[in-house]
Amino acid sequence: MARNAGKAPTLEQIQDALRAKGFEVTPSAEGSRISKYGCAAVLVASPVIGDQVGTSIGQPTSVAYKVSPGVVFGGEIARLQDRGYQKFFKTSKYELPATAQQLHSVHQFSEEVAQISGGVSLYNESLGTTSDVYMYDRVKGREAVQPAPVRPWDSSGGH
Repeated sequence: MARNAGKAPTLEQIQDALRAKGFEVTPSAEGSRISKYGCAAVLVASPVIGDQVGTSIGQPTSVAYKVSPGVVFGGEIARLQDRGYQKFFKTSKYELPATAQQLHSVHQFSEEVAQISGGVSLYNESLGTTSDVYMYDRVKGREAVQPAPVRPWDSSGGH
């Protein structure tokens, strides 16, 4: 894909480049749905603010994720959740444990989209797949205010 020096590629240029690399690009109600390796995401044009464009896929680019990459189950893009002990893919109907092959597919899909769109590969993302939601069982419920512990050595009024 030929890019203009100093200018981010347009959504249409990125769609053409994705098609050339074997991605299926279809219009959807939310934006442009791209898919490959059993994974999918939805891209939208990123709004231009002054001389800068959105930064949802690494460095400044003219596209952003409307729906982040995930494995497709029953036509729906599943969100990746991390529960500390295991990762899960969650749709509106199902919650399934993630397999190593699925995580590898999402990682490869995300890396290719970032490269084609002109984004950068961030260090933490290059180590493996990052999750959309982190829900650790040991900290679940800690956000609730706990009553102060009873301290018998403190004097209570009247003495």
